[in-house]
Amino acid sequence: MNAGLILIGTFFILLVLNVPIAWSIGMSVTLYMLTSGSFGLSYIAQTMFTACDSFTLMAIPLFILAGALMEGGGLSKRLIDFADSMVGHRQGGLAIVTVLACMFFGAISGSAAATVATIGVIMVLSMIKQGYSKGFSYALIAAAGVLGVLIPPSIMAWQPTPPSPPCSWAALAPVSCAVFC
Repeated sequence: MNAGLILIGTFFILLVLNVPIAWSIGMSVTLYMLTSGSFGLSYIAQTMFTACDSFTLMAIPLFILAGALMEGGGLSKRLIDFADSMVGHRQGGLAIVTVLACMFFGAISGSAAATVATIGVIMVLSMIKQGYSKGFSYALIAAAGVLGVLIPPSIMAWQPTPPSPPCSWAALAPVSCAVFC
């Protein structure tokens, strides 16, 4: 039997059985590797381990923990209250507050993933309760989460040498346009 037919057939059979797509892909590729005979079971296990052994992937749960600690300590709520006092009275104020909170938190943490995880947990539910659609809420958090990385001192994290002050402060103009326009 053709190995490609096994791969595609297994994938679609698993999809019909309502197995999640990620599991369907993984199990069909594993079955393909076992039936083709070119890869052993130890190779599959080693490849799965090395794919998960990533410094970036290890940091994500810690970012979520930091967000939970900031939420428990009240820092996230205070940042949101501060942003709300600035622009909450405007039309679409909650969306603007979300963008400002992402900007503040991103500047503090220096990480887009931490910003999205922390502010997203708080603000998405608030936005949905206020009548915003789920799609808009998620898109806004995803787009606003990257703003804080541009703001000094976060910008220093990706540069090999410390930049001069005018260079680092030059990032404020595009971020301000993205936030306030």
